[in-house]
Amino acid sequence: MTTNPLVEIKDLNFSYDERAILKGINMTMPRGKVIAIMGGSGCGKTTLLRLIGGVVAPSSGYVKVDNQIVHELSRNKLFSLRRKMSMLFQFGALFTDLSVFDNVAFQMREHTDLPESVIRDLVFMKLHAVGLRGAHNLMPAELSGGMARRVALARSIALDPMLVMYDEPFAGLDPISLSVIGNLIRRLTDALGMTSILVTHDVHQSLKIVDYVYFISEGVIAAEGTPSEVRESVSPFVHQFIHSEVDGPVPFHYPAEKYATDLNLENRIA
Repeated sequence: MTTNPLVEIKDLNFSYDERAILKGINMTMPRGKVIAIMGGSGCGKTTLLRLIGGVVAPSSGYVKVDNQIVHELSRNKLFSLRRKMSMLFQFGALFTDLSVFDNVAFQMREHTDLPESVIRDLVFMKLHAVGLRGAHNLMPAELSGGMARRVALARSIALDPMLVMYDEPFAGLDPISLSVIGNLIRRLTDALGMTSILVTHDVHQSLKIVDYVYFISEGVIAAEGTPSEVRESVSPFVHQFIHSEVDGPVPFHYPAEKYATDLNLENRIA
């Protein structure tokens, strides 16, 4: 993947204390595309989103967004860059005491000087885009899981961001809601010309809507490619992941000492 990248990740390393999470990651994410980042739990997918958003800084290497190296930005410049980004959290993270309308309007009221009449029109436009204009007076507690995710999606595009990051956008959804959210992500990405980054475990839904996939395993990129390339891959890791197989390169057990050692069986036998 080349041409006009919005996000460029170069030789990225990140550790929590002595535990290496990401090791020499290189990624390119063009404008106007949907990119999936997949891998087992704990492999560093969400950490990548935090690095892109400047929540944490790399140990070495860099993340560049819109031609700016994120961890080198001043506080004010980082906040300015973040206003061009958006995040859809795993379970929506709506403000429970605000109506659907006010949830979507929140960023507009916080970060713009638009008159309320304009905000009203924009909110209805965003809600209409996700099929929930008629639900604008409902409270989050009155929404189904799929509806809440759609409201969160409307809120994430409230300020027409150049980049939206999705942390497990399909988690906990029924098959119909899952397809609705997937189609909305694809359609809104194309309509707004933004870049969408999906951290997800849902291989089959993701391959229907994404342009490119990165697989992460043990802190490195184990495989990458277009959906068609991924489906035809002979990589044991990709095959195991796509087909949800127990046996393969990804082990069931987290690295540990010998079982007998932890149970002190050797001394007991002696």
